[in-house]
Amino acid sequence: MSAATQKIIPNLWFDRQAEEAANFYVSSFKNARVIDITRATKAGFEVHGLPEGTAMTVEFELEGLKFIAINGGPLFKINPSISFLISCATKDEVNAMWSKLSPGGTPLMDLGEYPFSERYGWIQDKYGLSWQVLLLGTRPFKQKIIPMLMYVGNQAGKAEEAINFYASVFHNSKVGDIDRYQEGEGPDAAGTAKHASFTLEGQEFAAMDSAYPHAFSFNEAVSLMVLCATQAEIDYYWTKLTAGGEESVCGWLKDRYGVSWQVSPVILEEMLQNPDKEKVERVTNAFLKMKKFDIEELKIAFEGDRPGPCRFSE
Repeated sequence: MSAATQKIIPNLWFDRQAEEAANFYVSSFKNARVIDITRATKAGFEVHGLPEGTAMTVEFELEGLKFIAINGGPLFKINPSISFLISCATKDEVNAMWSKLSPGGTPLMDLGEYPFSERYGWIQDKYGLSWQVLLLGTRPFKQKIIPMLMYVGNQAGKAEEAINFYASVFHNSKVGDIDRYQEGEGPDAAGTAKHASFTLEGQEFAAMDSAYPHAFSFNEAVSLMVLCATQAEIDYYWTKLTAGGEESVCGWLKDRYGVSWQVSPVILEEMLQNPDKEKVERVTNAFLKMKKFDIEELKIAFEGDRPGPCRFSE
């Protein structure tokens, strides 16, 4: 997988620190860059509240994995329910990554030796994003940074069910190895997923159950954007992922397990990068009133006016 062919893009919701956070992450990894910044226009100010010219989204790449940082406001806070696992070849690399990501952060599992790795730590950085830094040594890996979904609360014990569901929805997908909890490893039930690997659209993901009490669960602060080339694709993913879940606004939805997704047309990004500010404002006003995106309506709005904002509910 490369960023150029990446279909599923993690989106990170910040209050007003998206550009600052993206620059921090880019400075923390060797192979990293800021790809593009979409800045706010006058359109939609009543929704996003960003002064004209402020970064609205920042697209960046870390070790071949593309991310988008969003200046979404204070409504949602990033939490450890979705973290990012960094595979390292040496202890020195683990130590270096920890030293870069940990200042101002909070250790969730101290850096040290564990039964599953000679060098490992879990840190929630100063922006709230969680990273698991793992020594793999000589074990091969294709993707250096892997999103990890942790099923807690009412969803604890459903990790295996969830990843089988995702593998049935997405193409070029499969469920990999599952390391299961054994008897006596409570509070998690024996047989549930201690660690599970799976692939969607050629991208690697991981999942785990945790029945310990946690003061967090999946929310919109870390979402997964699915890029679609056609309306048929949008309709397919929207229908599949909202089944048993809930629709939201501006292409957002929650699946039956509470994970947030965005189903978004590739053409929208192209429209928002157009140098004609009036066209950008028109298409912005159009998509702000949509739930599921309608590509034809976006194209019409690119040349016309389709006002009417959408809002997330508290």
